[in-house]
Amino acid sequence: MSTSVTPAILARLRLAAQGILPTSTVPAPGPVDVVRSLTALQGQDFPGALWSIGLRAPGSTRASVEAAFNGGELVRSWPMRGTLHVTLAEDLGWILSLTAERMLKSLSTRHRQLEIAAQDVEQVRELALALLEQAGGRASRDQLFAAWEQAGQATKAQRGYHLLFLLCLQGSLVQGPINSAAGNGNSQFFINSGAWIKSPRTMDRGDALAELALRYFRGHGPATINDFQWWSKLTLKDIKTGLDGAAHGLETIECGGATHYLAPETAELLGGTVAGARSVLLLPGFDEYLLGYTDRSAALATEHANLTVPGGNGIFKATVVAGGRVAGTWRKAQGTAEKQRQRAGAVLPELFDGLTPNQDKALGKAAEAYAKFLGT
Repeated sequence: MSTSVTPAILARLRLAAQGILPTSTVPAPGPVDVVRSLTALQGQDFPGALWSIGLRAPGSTRASVEAAFNGGELVRSWPMRGTLHVTLAEDLGWILSLTAERMLKSLSTRHRQLEIAAQDVEQVRELALALLEQAGGRASRDQLFAAWEQAGQATKAQRGYHLLFLLCLQGSLVQGPINSAAGNGNSQFFINSGAWIKSPRTMDRGDALAELALRYFRGHGPATINDFQWWSKLTLKDIKTGLDGAAHGLETIECGGATHYLAPETAELLGGTVAGARSVLLLPGFDEYLLGYTDRSAALATEHANLTVPGGNGIFKATVVAGGRVAGTWRKAQGTAEKQRQRAGAVLPELFDGLTPNQDKALGKAAEAYAKFLGT
């Protein structure tokens, strides 16, 4: 019979599995190690994604995380749910081999509305690859759109976005090096995937399903099959195949009557006091700690959901997490008065309730760590 845990313990086990809590790991994980452990992490807010990686790699800076993109180890694309994620360059192809077809089918109606046909995709692909060859291997989104518009391919009303999405989904383009000259370094150049990704991993479908299941539950567990289905958007048949292949490397616990899968080393934490009860953390919006699951109740109270995701519109604010529970949100200060209340010159917390003196001290340290990551 599986061990049964409370939601509070479940939340702290997830903090540990995701590498968010400080550990005694030697050497400390670097940016590539972090992304490998999570397999894919939400990346539509690029500065937030950089901090998602940085807070799990103690001692890293924004510059060191960016270096992993500039060096070709990390990339950003649309491997799951039609949403931007960061992955290892070597992992992107085999993940897309599992997910791309379902994403294409789900957007077929939208693409007909935008009058995107197969011949349009082929034309913009040829134009994009030709532009990259002429431009030294990299081009901005605006440069690609300008080339397409000049050739008669409209990019307004999200048509250009969907053309880019399709080229990335089909493995022609990927977002790689940082475009430091544009948007305060918050954007990336598009590049030729085949030329940029030097050593893509290849697997047959069964092995790929098993690897995705194993790595999701190891990096996110305790998590349920429903969580994995939401995260990956695989069919239940594929999930069963993957879990059958991965089960030997996982253990189970119960919470709220549901079976949760997790890594054996995470389960071992139940032999003592599960750390994190006194932790205060600053997570970016869209962090995997919330976005990695369909059931977020262990970390986010119902009464705080609308404060974290206003209007339920899918836009997740950056969060203050105390003891594994979302205790508030945070943002950059605007204006003189707010800047006077900012912590470490970088963080303006907006708490749902008060913090204890010790928690407030921990919040100050978290703000200092974020400021140090930014280099401020």
